[in-house]
Amino acid sequence: MSLQVEKLEKNMAKLTIEVSPEELEGALQHAYLKNRKQISIPGFRKGKVPRQMIEKMYGPQFFYEDAVNELIPTAYEKAAEECELELVSRPEVSIVQIEKGKPFIFTAEVAVKPEVTLGEYKGIEVEKQDTSATDEEVNAEIDKERESNSRAITVEDRPVQDKDMTVIDFEGFVDGVPFEGGKGTDYPLTIGSGAFIPGFEEQLIGAEIGKEVEVNVTFPEDYHAKDLAGKPAVFKCTVKEIKVKELPELDDDFAQDVSEFDTLEEYKADVRKKIEERKAASAKAKKEDEVIEKIIEGAQMEIPDAMVKTQAEQMVDEFAQRLQMQGLSMEQYMQFTGSTIDALVEQSKPQALKRIQSRLVLEAVAAAENLEATEEEMEAEYKRMADQYKMEVEKLKELFSDADKKNMKEDLAIQKAVDLVTEAAVEK
Repeated sequence: MSLQVEKLEKNMAKLTIEVSPEELEGALQHAYLKNRKQISIPGFRKGKVPRQMIEKMYGPQFFYEDAVNELIPTAYEKAAEECELELVSRPEVSIVQIEKGKPFIFTAEVAVKPEVTLGEYKGIEVEKQDTSATDEEVNAEIDKERESNSRAITVEDRPVQDKDMTVIDFEGFVDGVPFEGGKGTDYPLTIGSGAFIPGFEEQLIGAEIGKEVEVNVTFPEDYHAKDLAGKPAVFKCTVKEIKVKELPELDDDFAQDVSEFDTLEEYKADVRKKIEERKAASAKAKKEDEVIEKIIEGAQMEIPDAMVKTQAEQMVDEFAQRLQMQGLSMEQYMQFTGSTIDALVEQSKPQALKRIQSRLVLEAVAAAENLEATEEEMEAEYKRMADQYKMEVEKLKELFSDADKKNMKEDLAIQKAVDLVTEAAVEK
């Protein structure tokens, strides 16, 4: 194999790869051996037709496609190693020459990792985030817990009030005629939930159990049933049941029921602490994002389109894997949404570009600061992953290829760069 490398504009390169006639002949023979059982020619037993006869009848190009599919991946992989460039996209392959007895020649246009010129990356100014928990936030969190621990109490001695949980029968009429879908029996409805069309639920306030009431409403102009849109209607309703939500008392007993604490004050303090921890984590992530965004703005780099496309395709592949974990195939998702793979790739490009830019500037910071993962840090990461997957550390290590280990080491260095620029940022 021989290789010529031509650098193109916008961090692209063109590899011209030449495969010897002998290797081409070997691939053609493999293609023949693989396909001969499917080929029938009168006068020959199936699977026994000589290659020369097939090529005479169908042309010498009959086996070219299979031969090319065998040769290109291996030849390209070897060329990528020899070219001494860091290639960062899938190649766009074009065949230049394929003919028996001659070298097989093809080109591969591929993106090359861009160089990054950093601007300022220390002392970046960012907005200071408030991570304290207000009394209102603490009370709201506790109220959610009270709601989840509430119970429904049946009410029989009063009419319907706002927020009541009711069970109703209803039938709707337009111009005195019942309409399809307008009737319900034993229908659960919480007053004020907005589950029914505007004005319906409010008119049930004051209704008594077992007594029919009329509710007059007008369907919205954009109502999904076009034959009802904009029309006035009358619903005859009967409230069959009223229930109210009873919240537990806010006292030490409640604290003991929902937490590990003995007193309400201890429980409140823990709720406040957890809120502040969440806000601190959110503030840290926001600070990191803001710092990296400003470093990107101050840096110079030219990102090739092919690199962005490849990253977007990888993101779509990751999305497909997540769908599969949820029991949904990509084909099913496409049917449900009416989307296409090409559309998803296009939608992913802005995020893909941001991901590339972030990685490149952080790699540049790590290089500028000589940040590397130590053996101790690598071991700690192995242990963290082993704990996560409930595996023995040594068993986990056996699953890692040299490339995996290299990627993990680079990722740890990147995290060091994130920590460095974030800690050096100035909050104002």
